[in-house]
Amino acid sequence: MLKILFAITAMVLVGVSANYAYSQEMGLATFQEMAQVIVDKSISQNVTASITLQSTSIQEIKIPAELEQRIRENGSISAVTITNQNQCILGVDNQSCILINVKRNPVDKNFLQIQNRTLQVSEQFISEINDVFDTDAKLHSTFIHSSDETSVALETSGVISGKGTISAVYTMPMEKTSSMYEKISAILIPKAIRDSGGFYDVAKNLSKQDNAKMTFSIIPSDNNSLLQLRVSANYPQTASKINEISPLEFLKTNELKRSDYFSTGFYPLNSIIQVVVLSPEDTNVSDVNGNIIPTQIIEGDKIPTDITKKGWIFDPEEGQRIQGKYIFGKETTVSKNELKFSLGGTNIQSEKPVVDESIIVVIIITIVAIAAAIFYLKGYKK
Repeated sequence: MLKILFAITAMVLVGVSANYAYSQEMGLATFQEMAQVIVDKSISQNVTASITLQSTSIQEIKIPAELEQRIRENGSISAVTITNQNQCILGVDNQSCILINVKRNPVDKNFLQIQNRTLQVSEQFISEINDVFDTDAKLHSTFIHSSDETSVALETSGVISGKGTISAVYTMPMEKTSSMYEKISAILIPKAIRDSGGFYDVAKNLSKQDNAKMTFSIIPSDNNSLLQLRVSANYPQTASKINEISPLEFLKTNELKRSDYFSTGFYPLNSIIQVVVLSPEDTNVSDVNGNIIPTQIIEGDKIPTDITKKGWIFDPEEGQRIQGKYIFGKETTVSKNELKFSLGGTNIQSEKPVVDESIIVVIIITIVAIAAAIFYLKGYKK
């Protein structure tokens, strides 16, 4: 059975050049677009909205093949990140950063040993990264992220315990998000995708907001790297009084359209909208305008019974953390009003009809096959 599953998995992991009809077969493209809104009523009281474009193909998010291979095969690098996020690490203010995250070697016991090994790795790459992205980042510091999630700048000597990750931090003048996104996306995103609109256009517009920031990450794994370009906007102290969630309000658009890049086939899991609500007390989803998709519980996850239908999947739909994912089904656009839902009141139970097992198998295989399934299915992890 496992051999059959792996064989089918290989079949569904196809590029967008394949041509499928809705009635024939569901496909998965390596390029993915995701909109996310996090409403934190529990701690920060902030709302954060973001658009992420990602791929495991260097043809769809273009970095030099040799650079990607060297980063991946180095074995010590867990991520490379370019960002203009405020205070990318403690001690950096009003500067953009390039972070080269290096896995700590347990042999290194003190700051000097950790710092030297980290810089030995990062210095092999920083010049080429600067060349590729037309930046001129200079070494600022080395920063340890310890296993208990506290972080220490490497400025003194002493013994360090725990596993942790170390960042070689390179800084450059702070750049306005809109201009930085324009430059980086022009380097990374092929014209065919930029001209296809969709979430890319929303991200471009979101980057013009005063509170917007951008991040590009290279996350290596054994056989390829996950390449992510993300634009986010933060709305401080706005979450506490929100009882009606309108995701597109925070994404600054009245309509969200899927990229035309997917128009050659049926790729329902390549464009996802996710909303997470964190609450200090139990709450629930109470009004979704009838837009909840019937689901079935498979191995602890809610799975849509008909992937061609549009609407919300809430899992869980009550408690102190509510998580919803909207899928487009066969549709290509969704309006601001269609995505609204309310919190509190009478809980809404989605219908759970008898399901064709063959449909469930296909959906499970599709979910397993997707390159960044945790992004879609497991959702937000604090």
